[in-house]
Amino acid sequence: MAVGARAPGHAPTAQSSGSRPECRKAFRRPPADRTGATSPPQTVIIWVAAVTGAVLIAGTIAIVIAKYNGKLNGL
Repeated sequence: MAVGARAPGHAPTAQSSGSRPECRKAFRRPPADRTGATSPPQTVIIWVAAVTGAVLIAGTIAIVIAKYNGKLNGL
């Protein structure tokens, strides 16, 4: 076996760890989006849908309370 070579199934030695460029590439973070955006479009769509749903629910509750306000006083 050559110097610095590893047997199959064995942990890398200090001499061989990190010496190959492809190993270093595996631990690098992915490049940032070219537009500088930090969230993928799907995340933005989900947040917009969640906020829209919350506003619709709050609006519906406000309309129901305004409509039946006099009848709810006795509760």
